[in-house]
This record gives sequence, structure tokens and C-alpha cells, in this order.
Amino acid sequence: MIEKMVALMKEELTNIIKTKEADPAFIYVAVDFLRTYADQCHHGKEEDILFRDLKKKQLSPEHKKIIENLIADHVFARKTVGELLDANNSDNVDKILESLKKLVELYPRHIKIEDKDLFLPCMKYFSKEEQDAMVQEFWTFDKMMIHKKYEQVVEKLGMGGG
Repeated sequence: MIEKMVALMKEELTNIIKTKEADPAFIYVAVDFLRTYADQCHHGKEEDILFRDLKKKQLSPEHKKIIENLIADHVFARKTVGELLDANNSDNVDKILESLKKLVELYPRHIKIEDKDLFLPCMKYFSKEEQDAMVQEFWTFDKMMIHKKYEQVVEKLGMGGG
């Protein structure tokens, strides 16, 4: 699903280059998607479950470095999504373009590293029982995401946000 959103963001990037105008509604939806689905859900499961469990294992130096780089990508993505939102709020088309470009370049590379270099190779560190327990924890994490998201919405509204 992240790949599909990145493709849509790439289309918006092309449109902005052609028209010198951004679609503010699209940018707000993209920011929400990236913050909620890509970051809190996808990156959250990596950081809070997979990486946590991998830290308990004797990892190869290569796998340790990959995890460090993926975490750095997560930090970069969070910062860039914030910049995208700020640029959209201030109607700064150049900054929107810059932020979208960074994200459209980041995610395909990031996903390729996750899929090819980390996820499948790192399963060898876990027993079948550990893998099954992790999958169950992923499902529980996903179920709680919707509650967390809308608790934040209600909290924000209660603070004068609407």
C-alpha cells in the first residue's frame, strides 16, 4: 500500500512541476497516510517489535548496520513529512515540491532494503515459535492502531482544534 501512495505522490509531484500548483487536500491526505499508516503502523511494528526482538539476538554487523540505517530513514521521513505539512499549511509550493521529492525518492529505496536485505534474511535469527509470536504481536499492534489514531483526533479536537 505504501508503494501505491508513493506512486500517487509521484503523480502529484509531476503535476506540481507542470502547473506550479499543489493540491492542498491531496497533501493533507498524504501526510495523514504517511504519519498513520507508514510511520505509526509500519515503522512502529518494525521499531517496537521486530527491531526490539532483533536487539536480543547476535546479529551480523551487516544486519546491525541495516537496522541503524532503516531507523535513520524513519527519522528522516518523520522530519520530511512534518516539513511537507508545514509547506502545505503555508502554501509554499517550492517547499512542497522539495519535501515530496525527498519522500518519493526515500520510500522505494527504503522498502527495497527492508524486503531484500533485512526481513527475510533476519528470520533465521528466530525460531518458528518466536516468529509466530511476533506475527501475533503484529496483529495486536494493528488492531490497536485505529483506537490510537482516533484517540489522538478526539484529544486534538478537545484542545480547541475544532
